[in-house]
Amino acid sequence: MTQKEPVPMGQKGRNMTLDTILEEIKKAEKIVILAHETPDGDAIGSCLAMNLAVKALGKSADVVIKEFPRVFDFLPGRDEVKTESNVEQYDLAIALDCADLKRLVGKEYFEEAKQTIVIDHHGSNKMFGDINFVNPVAPACCQILIGMFEYFGIDINKELGTCILTGIITDTGGFKYPGVTAETFEFTAELLGKGVNVSDIYKRVLQTKTKANFELMKRTLNRMEILEDGKVTFTYVTNQDLKEVNAGIGDHEGLVELGRDIEGVEVSIFIREKDEAENTYKVSMRSNNYVNVSDVCLMFGGGGHQRAAGATAQGTIEEVRDNEFVITNTEVTGSINIIKKFNWCISIILSNREIK
Repeated sequence: MTQKEPVPMGQKGRNMTLDTILEEIKKAEKIVILAHETPDGDAIGSCLAMNLAVKALGKSADVVIKEFPRVFDFLPGRDEVKTESNVEQYDLAIALDCADLKRLVGKEYFEEAKQTIVIDHHGSNKMFGDINFVNPVAPACCQILIGMFEYFGIDINKELGTCILTGIITDTGGFKYPGVTAETFEFTAELLGKGVNVSDIYKRVLQTKTKANFELMKRTLNRMEILEDGKVTFTYVTNQDLKEVNAGIGDHEGLVELGRDIEGVEVSIFIREKDEAENTYKVSMRSNNYVNVSDVCLMFGGGGHQRAAGATAQGTIEEVRDNEFVITNTEVTGSINIIKKFNWCISIILSNREIK
């Protein structure tokens, strides 16, 4: 069963997919909640919010997140998160904020589960669950959960609201990205009335930097190259950098944003070394106005959103630097041609108005 349409908050009438999800949660005895690799605030917030919702329905669940960024340690339910489970088969596995099974951490629990549910907001979602509830219009997976929990009759209290709002704030960049809707602000206003400290969440997840993150930011800026008449930035960090600054889980977050915020830049590219022996790197991309970086990353086996996406690639930093993106403006078509060589060669044409 698959639904790929939004369910507004306060929707009246019945929804078959949501009814099925509720039924599966209620009848399951062993439930596991999972998220994608390198989880961000939306993935973390969604998982913890779902755990609280499952409790509100009189059930219990295991939340399995192997890498938990310390910036989110303040969230309700953090102390219940596990890095692994010894349960051989769950009755129900719920994947949140994950578009592809190969990016799901703990996919062995998902694949062995009797029933699986996918809840997500990525347009590139592969619909890999038995039940899929995907709304690509939502600016965050956590915003999908608002309508879902209200439909289930669950009271969104201060604790639940803190988890949900953390996901929304992080995935919208503090309400600044185009995907933000009127409902986003309406819900935020409701939570303010329930005692959720919006400004505190904002400061914790977007403004406060660890010392390691600050040191990585300095190195990232020092290495940054501005290419193609100022339209592209490229920078990177290595495992050696991470060791030298004593970086922890999540201390690299936000570094890709530095290049995008420069005047005139359309695409920011950030490379983070993953495995030195295998020469593998995590490629993160951000864009401002017209380049669909999700389509670019899909060509590398990755994906994401139009303005924020990522992939994993093999090669060396030198290969990336020497064969970087070439952007050529074509006045006749009004499009941008992006060509990348990184042990493979791809080209994709993106229109200022639409993908051709």
